[in-house]
Amino acid sequence: MSSQEHPFAPFVRILGKGKKGSRSLTADEAHQAMGMILDGQVRPEQLGAFLMLLRVKEEAPEELCGFVRAVRERLAVPQQLRADLDWSSYAGKKRRLPWFLLAALTLAGSGTRVFMHGARGHMPCRLYTEDMLPIFGLRSCSGWAEVGEDLELNRFAFMSIDRLSPMLGEIIQLRSVLGLRSPVHTLCRLLNPLGADCGIDGVFHPPYGPMHQKTGVLLGVRNSLTVKGDGGEAELKPDSESELQWILEGKTETESWPRLLTQRVVRDEVLDPADLLRLWRGEIGHEYGEGAVINTLAAILKLLGRAPAAGEAVEQARRLWEARDRKAY
Repeated sequence: MSSQEHPFAPFVRILGKGKKGSRSLTADEAHQAMGMILDGQVRPEQLGAFLMLLRVKEEAPEELCGFVRAVRERLAVPQQLRADLDWSSYAGKKRRLPWFLLAALTLAGSGTRVFMHGARGHMPCRLYTEDMLPIFGLRSCSGWAEVGEDLELNRFAFMSIDRLSPMLGEIIQLRSVLGLRSPVHTLCRLLNPLGADCGIDGVFHPPYGPMHQKTGVLLGVRNSLTVKGDGGEAELKPDSESELQWILEGKTETESWPRLLTQRVVRDEVLDPADLLRLWRGEIGHEYGEGAVINTLAAILKLLGRAPAAGEAVEQARRLWEARDRKAY
């Protein structure tokens, strides 16, 4: 083995020199490090050490900013491909159905072009968005051409991170190997590959909300919403207040969004994904599901600049939901 130091070694050393010697990466260092990872220039043991040192330290907004820049440079998105709303879906749902998908489809039905991206399979016993799509006759796009087709046809398109950035998809699946999530789980939520004017993502742990918000500011984001949502997805709970971090016209704001329902709703004993389609078609009622759809829709209407505050946004969301095409799926 050569005694010459590997080019990636300095980045591991910056993070791992101990309590007094280590520091966070600068945005430029993070950009260079992630570029090497994506280009396959890093040994497996270096990648594991790098990810876990970041995990212990917790990623800084400057690091995430550099990571995002490196990924975006390698996505090769057609210049003409655009969406109105970028929606990250990486957590999966465990205790409730992914009702937020109905909110996304309602928006799409009303004319908003929604691009959703996510991952699946890295946590057992969870329901992932990609696995829900066939219920509605939708697909996970294999490339940008299919994304363009679906946005034109349905105003909704989904792409897996495995297709979007195969290396990031592989790293996400390392959770079962390393035993912990890595900063890539945060990074993917912030990608906004199509450069949509507005973006929404979800977090499970409260400290990650402000981190996403600060990273958005560094990236020059004009409008975004981070939700401490159900299960870590971008879904507002209807039976409790939701903690929201906004960037609106470039200005940051934190808000406690009010509940829709006065009492907590007991969880379903069995989660049947087919209930998503049944609720869409009006074949069943579901107090929690409908409330989650309306409350999530309402927050997005504020994000899109269509309503100034929660009260008016909720009323608009109710009207949108009631006006959905129940025969569309």
